[in-house]
Amino acid sequence: MTRDVKQTNRRKVRTRFSIQAAAHGRARLSVFRSGRHIYAQVIKDDIGVTVAAASTVDKDLKAKVKSASKDAAVLVGKLLAERAVKAGVKEVVFDRGSYMYHGRIKALADAAREAGLSF
Repeated sequence: MTRDVKQTNRRKVRTRFSIQAAAHGRARLSVFRSGRHIYAQVIKDDIGVTVAAASTVDKDLKAKVKSASKDAAVLVGKLLAERAVKAGVKEVVFDRGSYMYHGRIKALADAAREAGLSF
C-alpha cells in the first residue's frame, strides 16, 4: 500500500471508531464518493442491515444527474432522507469516512437534514 492509501484508511478507521462510541444505538449514515458518483446509505450496525440507500446511479436520479456535482449530492441526500424516514429512521450519526466535511459531502448532509433526518 502506498502512504496515501494507508493515511486514508487510518482516517476512515479513526472516524468510524469515534462514531461507534457516540452512536448510542442510532443508525449510521455512511457516504462514499468517487469521481463520477456519490453513494449514501443508512445502516443499523447493531443488526448489520442497510435500511435505506441512494446514489447517483439510482433509476430515480440517473436521468436528472449528469455528473457528480454538489447538485447531484443534494438530490441523493433528499432521496436518502425520504427513504430512511419512510423506513422509520429519523435519527442517525453521520459517517463521512475519510472525506473532509465540505463540498459534496456537506451538500449531501445538509440536504438530508432538510428532508427530515436529524444528526
